[in-house]
Amino acid sequence: MNMADSPEGYDAFLRERRAQIMGRIADAARRSGRSAGDVATLAVSKTVGPDEVFRAWQAGWRAFGENRPQELKRKLAGVAAHPEMASVRFDMIGNLQTNKINQVIGNVALIHSVSSEHLASSISKRARARGLTCDVLLEVNVSGEQSKGGFSPDEVTAAMDALMSLEGIAICGLMTMAPAHQPDRARRTFSGLRELAERLRGETGLALDVLSCGMSDDFPIAIEEGSTLVRLGRVVFSDGYRLG
Repeated sequence: MNMADSPEGYDAFLRERRAQIMGRIADAARRSGRSAGDVATLAVSKTVGPDEVFRAWQAGWRAFGENRPQELKRKLAGVAAHPEMASVRFDMIGNLQTNKINQVIGNVALIHSVSSEHLASSISKRARARGLTCDVLLEVNVSGEQSKGGFSPDEVTAAMDALMSLEGIAICGLMTMAPAHQPDRARRTFSGLRELAERLRGETGLALDVLSCGMSDDFPIAIEEGSTLVRLGRVVFSDGYRLG
């Protein structure tokens, strides 16, 4: 991360950048016939430390995303030093190994990356053992890229009955990632996720009201295509990232 010349300068950068981001979100939401309030934001803090998370909180961010359980633990310990952050939200956005599930459940508001029936079943088993219900998103590889994980659209459709039968998890929506630096393919990916959610709502009766898609390079496109939750890392924290 490229830090500003001073702590005060970095704090000013975080505030100014947040205002710029929220303006872009409002503009994109307006283009899709929605309001900025229809789109939640997640500051992806996986590459920064607890101090940067606290500074981002002071700048107005209230929800953060982590992709490693051990990093989540470090951030939670850092938050404990700041009582004013008692209401902070953390989500798990990265690949989750089954042997790390117990480090995550109960500590995050939402698991974005349920990528298989096996993982869903493992989360269900551990959540039930602790008397919890975990809110989750199903990760769908809409673009079909081999480098990306998740259900294919056909696989998630076929698995819905089994997934809905699992106790201890609540399926809140879908998540996807788009091809990097390819705006047209990204738009097709995001619209494909929206269309899949619409179809699954009709088939299952689930609300599926969370569509987690859009990152630093493509979040306006994602919002235009129906995203309700964008995951923003570099654009939030790096003063070397140019907001195009």
